[in-house]
Amino acid sequence: MKLSRLPEKTVTLELFLLGDFKWKKVNNLSIGTGLCSDGENKISLTYFNAPYLKKRLCAGSAYLFRGKVKTEGGKYHMDQPKLYTREEYREVQGRMLPCYSLTAGLTNKTVMKAAEKALERFSEEEYLPEEIIREYRLVSRLHAISQVHFPKDYESLINARKRLVFDEFFLFLLAVRRMKEYNEALSTDYPMMETAWPGRLLESLPYRLTGAQQRVWKEIETDLVSGKCMNRLVQGDVGSGKTILAFLALLLTVSNGCQGALMAPTEILAAQHFEQLSELAEKYCLPFKPVLLTGSLGAAAKRQVYREIETGEANVVIGTHALIQEKVNYSRLALVITDEQHRFGVRQREILSEKGGRSHVLVMSATPIPRTLAIILYGDMHLSVVDELPAGRIPIKNCVVGTSYRKKAYEFIEKEVEKGNQAYVICPMVEADENSDSSIENVTDYGEKLRNHLPKSVHVEILHGKMKPADKKRIMEAFAAGDVHVLVSTTVIEVGINVPAATVMMIENAERFGLAQLHQLRGRIGRGKEQSYCIFLNASDKEQSMDRLKILNKSNDGFYIAEEDLKLRGPGDLFGIRQSGEMEFKIADIYQDAEILKKISVTVDGILAKDRELAGEKYASLKRYLDENTGNFIDFRTI
Repeated sequence: MKLSRLPEKTVTLELFLLGDFKWKKVNNLSIGTGLCSDGENKISLTYFNAPYLKKRLCAGSAYLFRGKVKTEGGKYHMDQPKLYTREEYREVQGRMLPCYSLTAGLTNKTVMKAAEKALERFSEEEYLPEEIIREYRLVSRLHAISQVHFPKDYESLINARKRLVFDEFFLFLLAVRRMKEYNEALSTDYPMMETAWPGRLLESLPYRLTGAQQRVWKEIETDLVSGKCMNRLVQGDVGSGKTILAFLALLLTVSNGCQGALMAPTEILAAQHFEQLSELAEKYCLPFKPVLLTGSLGAAAKRQVYREIETGEANVVIGTHALIQEKVNYSRLALVITDEQHRFGVRQREILSEKGGRSHVLVMSATPIPRTLAIILYGDMHLSVVDELPAGRIPIKNCVVGTSYRKKAYEFIEKEVEKGNQAYVICPMVEADENSDSSIENVTDYGEKLRNHLPKSVHVEILHGKMKPADKKRIMEAFAAGDVHVLVSTTVIEVGINVPAATVMMIENAERFGLAQLHQLRGRIGRGKEQSYCIFLNASDKEQSMDRLKILNKSNDGFYIAEEDLKLRGPGDLFGIRQSGEMEFKIADIYQDAEILKKISVTVDGILAKDRELAGEKYASLKRYLDENTGNFIDFRTI
């Protein structure tokens, strides 16, 4: 295809390299530029951090480049196009090929070959009854697993995904429904009585609980003194005040002579909870004796904490997954609280509650999902909703803009920093690789670009999940202290981080995230006394993308956003939009696949109504599959 006849989309061009590529270092960013021709027109190419191309690109040779062509001042250029030889392009042309998540040292081609080899040896018995396969028109599981990696055509891929979505929902709901009856009948090993401590704390606080907080606290308190095991989910929007409810539950627990544990998904969030609880205890003379237990603690410190937990000297244990290690023995663990619970698997939550015997379980969630879906997905739990924000919060101002606004956004961030405020910039990727789309921003390169663009007085740092825990902690502490002005990060910051001086949230490639996750990210700002602003940069030219993002522009209400998201999402995008938050299944999406989820819920209830123990011949294969895969088949970071 010639440059002069280009459509406005991703294209593949055969180009001759007119001279050697020139490489230069700008801080830690490696930039390569070269000039090519299609025989009629010239086009400049730019690559960022692509050292693997230095030996591959030779002057005078022809290559196939795939990417988006941009024009400025009558000149053509491409950024970070994918590079192919003719042989490589013939191999992939006309085929649907998988694109895998990679780690250092692995290429997509290597993983593809490994997957092909694994599939040659893979076999699995069909576990579904024939009538369900017919009713839902499902392909076999074996066929689905093969075709989702290497589909024959688009229809085969659609059918493979449909089967795997069914499996995720069906097995998950079956497990949840079977747990429900058991949970509701379970008497606790730690019966409690009402005490004066929670009331004293509420009277001493410099603010009053909202009506919603008071209602939910009464529901929690009633559960704790009922004699039955509490199994409650508290669902509330970002900033609705769920943490104080967790602390009140812990206060009632310790004032009954028992222990409580609060498990958070990250060390940053665990440390934040520990500091808040410790300050509360000191300020109001509360009977808390908390300890912090995380993986980064030294061996001697860990032994000391283990001893305090086992003897009961520590009555509140706050931490990460370290709370469920074998070495941790509790004295009287009566209450287990998991914060941002979608980050933990079913088995992790069970292990923690089992450490205390028949403990009470309180689950906290900051991602509102539509009530119709919550009732299905949390069928084994009692649901409480904190649907009111504390008074005095200044509403966040939002804007949805295209990438041409980026320069103005940088200027706005600079002005906010001059006022003494701080900013987050979110990118969807950690770093670029040879398979990544050049239009998708990554933290590593973006941090360098921002350092070059902003004045030297603005301290820019990067943060992502691949960093060492100590480095993440150091950077977040520096940001919280105000020493870092702009934090370029992946979504690792979406959970619970509280920096009141952060007034700007700028999200690159906002179209690539689900609305629930964008709302979670936005919740990191608006926590102080200053006006806060959220800038959603949309890199897509699709009208649907802009329509979705405008929902966030209209409202800061997470429940409204969840309902609108449910209306908009349909079977349009094969694998949906990245929707971190509640019910983060591997392939299924509770919004996009809401209709089949509702239908499967009815099917599961029907099966268990006929044969609760799955003892009949019809369900023999299903029961065998469940027995063999207990603890494995629900690995969906859910419940």
